[in-house]
Formats: sequence, C-alpha cells, structure tokens
Amino acid sequence: MNKKVELSIDGQTLELDSIVGSEGEVGINVSQLRAKTGAITLDPGYGNTGACISDITFIDGEKGILQYRGYDIAELAKKSSHLETAYLLINGDLPTASQLTSFSNAVTRNMPIHDDMLHHFEGFPDTAHPMAILAAMIQAASGFYPCLLDQRKEAFEHHAATLIAEVLTIAAFSYRKSKGLPVIQPREDLTYGENFLHMMFEPDEIKPEVARALDMMFLLHADHEQNCSTSTVRMVASSQANLFASVAGGVSALWGPLHGGANQAVLEMLEQIHGEGDDGSKFLEAIRNKTTNRRLMGFGHRVYKNFDPRALIIKEQCDKVLDQLNVSDPLLDIAKKLEEIALADEYFIQRNLYPNVDFYSGIIMRALGIPVDMFTVMFAIGRMPGWIANFKEVLDDPKGRISRPRQIYTGATLREYTPMEKR
Repeated sequence: MNKKVELSIDGQTLELDSIVGSEGEVGINVSQLRAKTGAITLDPGYGNTGACISDITFIDGEKGILQYRGYDIAELAKKSSHLETAYLLINGDLPTASQLTSFSNAVTRNMPIHDDMLHHFEGFPDTAHPMAILAAMIQAASGFYPCLLDQRKEAFEHHAATLIAEVLTIAAFSYRKSKGLPVIQPREDLTYGENFLHMMFEPDEIKPEVARALDMMFLLHADHEQNCSTSTVRMVASSQANLFASVAGGVSALWGPLHGGANQAVLEMLEQIHGEGDDGSKFLEAIRNKTTNRRLMGFGHRVYKNFDPRALIIKEQCDKVLDQLNVSDPLLDIAKKLEEIALADEYFIQRNLYPNVDFYSGIIMRALGIPVDMFTVMFAIGRMPGWIANFKEVLDDPKGRISRPRQIYTGATLREYTPMEKR
C-alpha cells in the first residue's frame, strides 16, 4: 500500500502521495509541490531524488545486490554473455535462440564503420584522448547514417545493434590511431570480445579465458542504475534527441575522473607505489596508521556498503587470465599484494575496504595490454546496453516530459544598469 505523506509550509498542509517500488523502496511524489505551494525541493547532487521510475536495474547497496531486469548479476555472469545480457537490458526479457542469433548477427554486420568516417580519425592528433574520439565519432555517426534520426520504435533495434557494434570499432580504431598503426577491420567469424582484441592487437591466437574475461567485464558494467552518465543520457533523450546524440552525452559524463576513471586511478596508484620501491606493504601500513593523505583506490564502493557483488565474480576470471597469460609485471605483483593484505587485515575488513570491480577490471586490462587512457573507453563499451535501455525507456514513456531541474537563486536582486563612465 502506498503511504500518504503530509508536508507543512507556512501553515499550509499538503498531502503527498508516495510510490513503493517492486523491491520495497519508498519515494515521495513531489511533482505537484511547486504548483501547489510555490516551493521546490533542494537536493544538490540528486542523492535523495528519484528522477524517474525504471524497470531496468535494481541495486541494494546495503546487501550487495545488483539485478538486471530481475536477474541476479552473479547468475548472468555465470550463464549469460554480454550480447545476451544487452538484449535483456534493452528489451526486458532474455532472448530466444533465434532472437539472440538475429541480434548478434546484426551487431557483427554493423561493426564496419562507414568508409568516409575513417577520414575523421586522421583529423585527430596522435595525442587525442580516446574518450574525446569516442564521443566525437559517435556523434558524427548520425551524420553518416541519416536513418539513425528515425525515432520510430520499429527502427530502434537496428539503431541499438549499430551503436553496440560501432562503439567497439571506434574504440579499437582510436587506439590504432594513437599508435600510428593502420586500422584492422572486424571479422564476422569472431565473437564480440574476440573482435575487439582482433581490431586492437591482431593477435595470432585469442585465448578463450581472455575473451571470456573481456566479455564478463563488459557484462558486469552493462548498467548500474541512475549514475551520472546514465542520468545524462536520459536527460538528453528527454529533449527527443536521437540515440547517438544522447549516448555521446553519456560518454562525456563518464569521462570525468569522479565517474569513469576509477579503474584508471587504480593503475596510477600501483605505478606510484612501484615508483617508491614498495611492494604495497608500506603503502597499506601508511593507510592503516593514517600517516598519508593518499587514497586507497579500487577498494570499497560508495554504493555498496557491504561488498561489491561484481568484484566477487570478476576476481575468479581475473585469476584465470593472469594464470593463462603468465604475465610478468611488477604492477600486477603489487596488486596481488594489496589484495592479499587487505582481505586478511581486520582494519580493512571492518571498514569494508574490499577490492571492488574497478580494482580487478584494472588488473585484467593491464594484463591484456590495454593502455591506461583506454580504460574509461572500455567502461563505455560495457555500459552501452544500459544507456540504450534507459534511452528506450524515455522514448517509450507516453507521459515523458523534457527534463528541467529548478534552482534556488542566490545572486543579486534587481539593480539598475550603471554607465561605464560611472563605474
């Protein structure tokens, strides 16, 4: 049963409805507050504000729960694939065998980008950040494919498959460009993750555990409720901008170091520890004794107060990748040391400073030879299905309205213009 909430302001009492989600979360509906009282709510950062009602992803940070469309993330990671999970997020249900084949084929078929788009890569300097290239090229795609401006529902699946496909190709091409290397076209006989490794490095062999780790990493990052970038996609979409324009906004939001740069920060921390000649022991001792202002990156999570469910899943795959590749890397040795100490030390256990998904995904990408400035791009590739699903939810909402937050103005009150000679 929805509860009634009373709000009193200047002697006026307003009865507000509440809404209870399928997992028991309670929200107070203040959509009529300004119209009836002239007041608004103030919630910097929107930490206490529900901007939408969504059927896509559920998170309970206190219990370490993450579900896509009602499916536990651990079960999906074990039994599903990135493209099957992408179909689930976008369409609401797991696909049949024929639906998955059709969707996968559409993604593979759309991986080669328009020939004329290749010239755009030449316009970027070798020093261009891959996220800048990714955002610009996603936006440019709508100019090369006018059909992408078709907002009809029957055209949406094609648009979704095209975006999931081309983000992979754009990312790989941006890396090749930064290295002064020729682009490598995708192959129809490879899976999604295999094609990425092929277009990046053109290896003689792609080991199954490596491809599986990459696929799982994409799956685990596919959606994460109303974070900064997803909310950005929804806000841009509310203006009825096309899918590619909306997602380009999400890429830009993800680029910020407070959002998508967490796994990059892990590697930068490891590099600093290595540069000091430490194996990680002295660094953790300084953290424990509070003798440093440096932060322990990749441990704990602002959403998950108990543990990050994705970390438990990806750790196993991370161990398999390191074992199969037999990589000799001092930074990976430091990472293992940090993990070993933190998981056994009561100081870190009591504060829930467990290794999170960013810690392990950073290690995997380091082992695969993916450069640090590509880490956020990898995050964007994985998050694409979630952004598409949220865009579709906005598009399908018959009561949808353009997002238009309010503000509390604290500037100067009305004043007269002063001529320049009197200032």
